[in-house]
Amino acid sequence: MKADRCPSEVKLIAVTKTVGIEAVAEAARCGLRLFGESRVQEAFAKIGQFGSIQKSEGYLGVEWHLIGHLQTNKAKLAVQLFDLIHSVDSITLAEELDRQAAKAGKVQKILVQAKLAEEDTKHGIKENELKPLIERINGLKNLELRGLMAIPPYSENAEDARGYFKRLYLLRESLRNDGFLLPELSMGMSHDFEVAIQEGATMVRIGTAIFGERE
Repeated sequence: MKADRCPSEVKLIAVTKTVGIEAVAEAARCGLRLFGESRVQEAFAKIGQFGSIQKSEGYLGVEWHLIGHLQTNKAKLAVQLFDLIHSVDSITLAEELDRQAAKAGKVQKILVQAKLAEEDTKHGIKENELKPLIERINGLKNLELRGLMAIPPYSENAEDARGYFKRLYLLRESLRNDGFLLPELSMGMSHDFEVAIQEGATMVRIGTAIFGERE
């Protein structure tokens, strides 16, 4: 499938959840620089190990992204570990991240996760609560809102996700028309990233297609 997009418009985030450190290092040797983790505690050990490898092998421009749900009580560690947090979904979490970022002397880059389907297993802010959350975030000095993220219901058929990706894109455009700067759309994984790119993704989160099936 073709999307008529310039490759430089889309960032590949290699999802390293449950992936061993040697596989992560090999991915870096192949040129990957953006890595995504789902759990803060797993990332803590892995980022520390990778830091030693990075120092010895000289990788530049490496970023770590949190792509999984973040509990408020892990905000302090998340601010220490991650360049970009994709999964901000409440005012409470945003305010705690802002507080921890201020203490760390950092402006934390974030995305807001939108909930586009009524699934108990999915996190995110409902569409009708999205704008108030973004307005609040824009008033916080130590957060930089970069865009939106969403995870559609899983389906073997990638086309089933198209409507959700299109909705996120249209939500972003509506917010941009209201004056909010939201350059990033994080959407699409190994099985549906081509559709996501067609619908405007600027970040795709790829794990299985790079590292193989998880054990």
